[in-house]
Amino acid sequence: MLMRLSGHRVSGARSNGPPALGANSTLRQDDLWDNEEGNMATGGDSDNKQLEHRAAPSPGVGVLAALEGAALIVWNLIATPFIGRRRLRWGTAGTEATESLPGDEFVPAPKWSYTLGIAVDASPEDVWPWIAQLGQGRGGFYTYQTLENMVGCKITNTTEILPDHQHPAVGEDIYLHPTSPPMRIEIVDPPNALVLVGAPADIGAEESWGMSTWQFAVNPGRDGGSRLLTRGRSDYTPDWKSRLAYGRFPIEAVTFVMSRKMMLEIKRLAERNA
Repeated sequence: MLMRLSGHRVSGARSNGPPALGANSTLRQDDLWDNEEGNMATGGDSDNKQLEHRAAPSPGVGVLAALEGAALIVWNLIATPFIGRRRLRWGTAGTEATESLPGDEFVPAPKWSYTLGIAVDASPEDVWPWIAQLGQGRGGFYTYQTLENMVGCKITNTTEILPDHQHPAVGEDIYLHPTSPPMRIEIVDPPNALVLVGAPADIGAEESWGMSTWQFAVNPGRDGGSRLLTRGRSDYTPDWKSRLAYGRFPIEAVTFVMSRKMMLEIKRLAERNA
């Protein structure tokens, strides 16, 4: 996945990932974000949903989608000094950004972290299949497919539930790029949690070291539906290779753009099938 490739290629480590730092109130979205989320929330009658189901294209395909993704990355990189802190807790409500999630223990003292959240009008059981099949060579990442394939990810974002990829197992490798080290599944708790961890294969032999998590939590919503959370926690050594691979800048801005797109697409797909 594009948002984690720089860590792989620079350090040879598995991947990057990260929760959020402090926020006890719902984050207000920028108008740009609100517009896209509003579009995701609108729905039609059952006939329209069936037509959408049959005709739904892979998310993020085409030149316009690639330009959109690239423009959002550039904008977020430039805007980091102004919006970086609240971007770390985008979409979270109440204490979600600081509450403990499965997988926090793998990076207990992160140097930086994020937690993103979104409400889904579907049960956790309807959300889980889209998380279970994440990965290169699996269901993809529901992000900007054309943009990610420009850097060699070779992904196809599915719009269908894939029966062959519905049973992730602890110890299984999930690839983000065909030639980069994978992340390893450490926790599977359907339909509520999936945790991936990335680190160098031989930590003891590494002068340049880093570790990260990529955590998914699906909790029942207070008023029905679900709350989908994704969290990443990163730790690294002070040397430049480790900082470049696992440090916050520029990875966090790229991660935010791709994670936000992924969560919006999971929301759309789960609500379509609910």
